[in-house]
Amino acid sequence: MRFIQFTTGGTADLHVGIDEGETVLDLTARFTAWTNMVAFLQGGSDNMKLAESHCGISREKQTRYPKSSINLRAPITSPEKVICIGMNYSDHCIEVGAPIPTEPLIFSKFASAITHPDAPIPYPAFTEELDWEVELVIVIGKRGKNIQEDSAMDYVVGYTVAHDVSARDWQLRKNGGQWLLGKTGDGFLPLGPALVTKDEIADPHNLWISCHVNGEVVQDSSTQNLVFKTEKIVSFVSRFFTLSPGDIISTGTPPGIGCFRKPPRFLKVGDVVRCEIESIGSITNEIVDDSSS
Repeated sequence: MRFIQFTTGGTADLHVGIDEGETVLDLTARFTAWTNMVAFLQGGSDNMKLAESHCGISREKQTRYPKSSINLRAPITSPEKVICIGMNYSDHCIEVGAPIPTEPLIFSKFASAITHPDAPIPYPAFTEELDWEVELVIVIGKRGKNIQEDSAMDYVVGYTVAHDVSARDWQLRKNGGQWLLGKTGDGFLPLGPALVTKDEIADPHNLWISCHVNGEVVQDSSTQNLVFKTEKIVSFVSRFFTLSPGDIISTGTPPGIGCFRKPPRFLKVGDVVRCEIESIGSITNEIVDDSSS
């Protein structure tokens, strides 16, 4: 299934729903405790079964909206943790001239960086080197610690698309080499368009992944080139902290980012960035002025 978060009319109240293509099946209208995706995922397999059973009841007992009438939101907006993996594509390591890591390189963003699939991305005053990164995101559906690789997929509910926006000056040269400030500005993590459950993805490690800036292809690769696959990543990070339903893990970006081009190329106000992953979908965000940041 393709789960989404959305609002309707002029309200800010989140609904959890199922993307049916032209229409959206509203689950929150029936299960009022599902006030957001994290609340839904916290119910685990029981809630998933309820969602599936609701799809099968008579249409008169269901609430639907034309997809054109809803406001699509990021599929996860309030995760407990936003975990990111660096240098996780072999072709990206070659591009950078860096050795392929022997263990996952972990950093984080704050949940406040999350924004919606079509939301504008503010260009903050603190940077002059805003860069793009398309990434596959793992969504955790079950609480776990010290997870073994052979059971890691039991803890994964599905996947979504991320744009890991990066302020390269702050990531790579300032603040003593710490990555956090360059990675977690407001609006620096558009997500979407949906949380696609793992049963819908035949092989998450064989998906075309791309990024376009103003219609030009700037990243074009495959998740076959991931250094550390889903099972390894989930197992590795769970050694250090407990994973909770709704936690997201952004798995790294392929080659083609702006800072390693010759000469370097960075985003500017007015640029439109589209990040796309096969079988999951695409998100499109415009860079807008935010000189007050």
